[in-house]
Amino acid sequence: MSTRTEALSERFEAAFMRNYGVPPVAIARGEGSTVWDVDGRRYLDFIGGIAVTSLGHGHPALVEAVSRQVAALAHTSNLFLHEPEVLLAERLIGLLGGPARVFLANSGTEANEAALKLAIKYGKAHGKSYFVAAEMGFHGRTLGALALTGKASIRDQFGPFPIDVRFVPYGDADALKNAVTGDCAAVFLEPTQGEAGVVPPPEGYLAAAREICSAAGALLVADEIQSAIGRTGRWFAHQAEGVLPDVLTLAKGLGGGMPIGACIGFGEAGTVFGLGDHGSTFGGNPVSCAAALAVLDTIERDGLLEHAESMGRRLADGISAVSHPLLKGVRGRGLWLAAVLTSDRAARVQATAQEAGFLVNAVQPDAVRLAPPLVVTDAEVSSFLDAFPAILEAADA
Repeated sequence: MSTRTEALSERFEAAFMRNYGVPPVAIARGEGSTVWDVDGRRYLDFIGGIAVTSLGHGHPALVEAVSRQVAALAHTSNLFLHEPEVLLAERLIGLLGGPARVFLANSGTEANEAALKLAIKYGKAHGKSYFVAAEMGFHGRTLGALALTGKASIRDQFGPFPIDVRFVPYGDADALKNAVTGDCAAVFLEPTQGEAGVVPPPEGYLAAAREICSAAGALLVADEIQSAIGRTGRWFAHQAEGVLPDVLTLAKGLGGGMPIGACIGFGEAGTVFGLGDHGSTFGGNPVSCAAALAVLDTIERDGLLEHAESMGRRLADGISAVSHPLLKGVRGRGLWLAAVLTSDRAARVQATAQEAGFLVNAVQPDAVRLAPPLVVTDAEVSSFLDAFPAILEAADA
């Protein structure tokens, strides 16, 4: 007799396009950092919906905010305004320091599409014709965002693209400086590359990028889809180097599980769009805005920035202390880490972790991504660290 997971997997395989494959776990419910599958098996969630469930699963503040808002008003379109979207835009500007203006979307890809359109219009107004992005960078899968994504395996089959994008090695300030001339409209960078395997840049790289862009009159666009909203122990990862981009994109953890994205323009970049230049039917949805406000309030009220930093340090130190021939080290910051392997066994580590009751992500063949909820407890981190050596041993067998 098949399990409920097997039966649901068969139905998934029959009904959906084959772009994902069949996910290995069918999740039924969650609470905090724990989820249960449809067969009742329990897992500690150390990937958090790809750095999305910032407050974990079923957090009372999120449940209350979403329930209250959906009962009052679920949708308006962009033909009308509502208070939650205004409150959220004001709150984000306040956390960043103005002057800035906000566009609300539904996802990270959409936020980056908005940033790209903004950069194109800026470039045309200033006689600038091309863009620069990083090799192995990831900005989304729609055509505009994909044009900026430096991963040939997912990019090349959908080209050619309608914009000129020049790719440089990530973290190489000299290569960036050589690529950014007076004809460059914008540079798109992640403060740490997420899909590349949680790869941080050398110290001072973002500051150098800021200087390079300012000197050339190019916009610096910081893609913080994964890294923002407390994930690294700060509201926004770029704050660690004290730089301010011209454009910032957000999504994932902002909604705590509800779909929302944001494109924020600072100074001149906030005034590029004119009436009708961009829009979204669902962007700024009242329910998603209410969720985002609850996330921001809870992070601030419960000291989750400090908690993410301390739990991340504990997790990173614990992984570093493990001596195993399959483990090379750990990289990242806060609760956004990658266990780096000595060989391409990440998929096997993901599978053996699942067997042991932990959900992690083989983000690259030699890197396992960890992004537990910001509310993860010391006991839960200890549980993972206690199990990790045996997970590695099983994966290396």
